[in-house]
Order: sequence, then structure tokens, then C-alpha cells
Amino acid sequence: MIIPYKDLEPDTLTGIIREFVLREGTEYGEADVPLSAKVADVKAQLANGSAFLVYSELHDTVNILPIDQFDQFDQQENEQESAQ
Repeated sequence: MIIPYKDLEPDTLTGIIREFVLREGTEYGEADVPLSAKVADVKAQLANGSAFLVYSELHDTVNILPIDQFDQFDQQENEQESAQ
């Protein structure tokens, strides 16, 4: 399920994004990019629709997915939900 990121409190959204960036270990090449810049980059992706904030009922988790991975995520969620 997509979570409208604008519905979250700013501090909550920042915390989710920060946890995502730290967990994913996003690669920015040889340059050392500050965490604040990485968080801003993900916020921009959410704002322009190239990424989504999603909740998995099956796993009770929140994640951030690029648009090209959302259909696969949604299909897997539906298949696993149907199997239960």
C-alpha cells in the first residue's frame, strides 16, 4: 500500500528516509556525500513521483521503492496475501 508521504509529520518522514538511506547504503561514487544530502535526494524522488513510500501489511514494514520496483512489490504482496 502506498503511504502519501505528505500525510506524515516532517520529522517522521525524515526519520524514515534517514533509516532507509543508512540501511540501503546508497552508492554515490567516490565522493563522500553527507547524510543530509542523501535524505534531500530521496525527498526529491518522493516529491517528483520517481519513488514511493510503501507499507507491507504482510511484513509490517515501511520501505521506499523506485517507481520501477513498485509493480513487482505490489504483485508479490497480493500473491502472498492470496496464499494465506
